[in-house]
Formats: sequence, structure tokens, C-alpha cells
Amino acid sequence: MKLYYFPLSGHAHRAALFLSLANVPCDLIEVDLAAGAQKHPDFLALNAFGEVPVLEDDGTVIADSLAILVYIARRVGPSHWLPTDPATEAEVQRWLSVAAGKIAYGACAARLITVFGAAFDAEEVINRAHATLAVIEQTLAARRWIAGTDLPTIADVALYSYIRGAPEGNVDLSGYPHVLAWLERIEQLPGFLPFPQTRAGLLA
Repeated sequence: MKLYYFPLSGHAHRAALFLSLANVPCDLIEVDLAAGAQKHPDFLALNAFGEVPVLEDDGTVIADSLAILVYIARRVGPSHWLPTDPATEAEVQRWLSVAAGKIAYGACAARLITVFGAAFDAEEVINRAHATLAVIEQTLAARRWIAGTDLPTIADVALYSYIRGAPEGNVDLSGYPHVLAWLERIEQLPGFLPFPQTRAGLLA
């Protein structure tokens, strides 16, 4: 199994993190985004959008970080990572949608400004990040894990990277004690893989 990734990408990190947490052996292949390797025909054959991460598993190619989480969870078999009862699975899927939408256009976008020079409106995406974090904070006040389960799910993995990296995008996490405690719980899991951080934003 191979994971094509870029270390500073939160999308790529969530895939690498879950592979490590699930104890699935995988070769990490770094894609040199600065050199435009993601636009090379060989890579575009794996993902026509030219984005990381991409998982290659014995001829099966999975592009998109959240699709990779679902694929790995199903591949390792029934587990707490992706419960199969309809109500809990729907709750997991709900938070995957938050990761793909509200996190991507909030905390992720704010970090893209400071780390990669993206042309977003900083005030707008930071405010959006805080609005999302306020809901997550309220949710975690009554839950140990985001989907309300006894053990972590791929929803926790999906949300982790960009929330942990939010201060790089000038999104202050100090007002979210339940979120901070949840981040620490994830970081204490066996197989945890840290998200590399840069000296940007509040970390500068």
C-alpha cells in the first residue's frame, strides 16, 4: 500500500494519521507540490484533480482524504472507527461533511493564507473557523468523541489536523477547553502521528 502525500497538508495528514492509528502498513511517498509534481501526467493518472492525498492499494486507487478514511476503515474490518449501526454511522458521516465543508472553508482556509499564501479574506475565514469551533466546543462538552461514541471514529481523525493546525492560521484555540482536551485525547492514542507545524500565524 502506498500513500502519496505532502507533510504540511492537513488533508494528507488525516490519511497518514489514520493509517498509523489503524496499524495499517503503508509506504509514504512525498509529492513535491512546490515543484509541481502533482501536475505530472503520472500523478494525474492517479488523481485527475492533481491533489494529495492518494492511496494506492494493490491496483485500487482512492483519491480524497475522507474517501481514504472510509476505505481503510472498511478494509480493516468491523471496528469502532466506522460503526455500522445506521444512527451512529450517520453521525460519523455528518462530521465528515463538517470536515469537508465548514473546516475546509474555515480553519483550513485560514491556515492556507499564512502557510501557503492563499488569497482568501482572512477575517472572513477566521470568523468562519470560530463559528465552527463554537459548535464543536458545545458538542464536546457532553461527549468524549465527536460522534458521541465510546471510542474514537474516523470523524475525530477527519477533524483533527486542521483544528490542531488552526493557530497557524491565526485562529486562537485558547477559548475552547473541550476542543483542546479532545485534541489531547487523540494525541494519546496508540499510533498517533503528529501533524508538522510551521512558524506561522499565532505560532510565529
